[in-house]
Amino acid sequence: MATLAEIRAKLKAQDAKTSSGGPIGDNAIYPHWNIAEGTEAVLRFLPDKDPNNTFFWAERAMIKLPFNSVKGESTGSVQVQVPCMEMWGEPCSILAEVRGWFKDKSLEDMGRKYWKKRSYIFQGFVNESPLQEDTTPENPIRRFIIGPQIFNIIKGALLDPEMENLPTDYDAGVDFRINKSSKGGYADYSTSKWSRRESALTPEQKQAIDKHGLFNLNDFLPKKPSEVEQKVMKEMFEASVDGQPYDAEKWSQYFRPAGMAQRTGDPVNATAAPQPTPAMETTAAPVTAQPTPEPAPAPTPEPVATAPAPETAPTQATTDSKAEDILAMIRARQQSK
Repeated sequence: MATLAEIRAKLKAQDAKTSSGGPIGDNAIYPHWNIAEGTEAVLRFLPDKDPNNTFFWAERAMIKLPFNSVKGESTGSVQVQVPCMEMWGEPCSILAEVRGWFKDKSLEDMGRKYWKKRSYIFQGFVNESPLQEDTTPENPIRRFIIGPQIFNIIKGALLDPEMENLPTDYDAGVDFRINKSSKGGYADYSTSKWSRRESALTPEQKQAIDKHGLFNLNDFLPKKPSEVEQKVMKEMFEASVDGQPYDAEKWSQYFRPAGMAQRTGDPVNATAAPQPTPAMETTAAPVTAQPTPEPAPAPTPEPVATAPAPETAPTQATTDSKAEDILAMIRARQQSK
């Protein structure tokens, strides 16, 4: 039978995944967004542990709900992140509402504010880093939270039919070089690129894979919301749009801002919400903070009197399909050698 300490530890771990979309509290995530302007970090991506994942990344889609205040408190504005149901191939009630706003130019800015923000989870080694990290994890296999700007560069190379080997190949893969500059007052990563030369993992890196194993990237995605949680998400969305304050008494047991304790009615059992994993490149911010946001696509107009279909931008679906085809072709080439 599990001890009380073990039960508490497991509950805390589950609570962390609910709030942030994955286990947190370690330093396994490499904060490439903190590198100085004009510097470069060199990464080597590794495949996903999950053999059913065609790609070597996992896509996360989150919706940010801003509130001007917390009900009954003198705190300032807060923000709550909730998962978009389209991550599980299901209609998202929030996007179903927001989608119609893009038909009215006066509501487009509001639509972008509430549109889903994509980020992509990778894993691999940091081969070169300009950062002076206070501590680094024992396991050198790090996780990377990649935003749309860098991701499109990564994906673009995979769509090149001349790519001979998978970039994650242990013996003939290639490094990815993240370059940080600035543009229009925001961080810019548009000069990031794949290395031209193939290289093998070092013996030490291969030993690390044997010792620690690869991550299953889906483990760092949010858990799928229950029916009750989906109703709470929609209720919070409507309150946010209406300018109402965040109601901790009603919602904190489901979703809450980073750093806020769950309102259980018992101060002893109130648990502090962990800081969520930073979704890099999903929000506009000064150069010293986050990169530019992913632009919210203007969804395809829907026929009158029909329920909105889940938004899947045709170009995104098409390129994902092409990327999958290219990866399959590369694997076939390698097997035939």
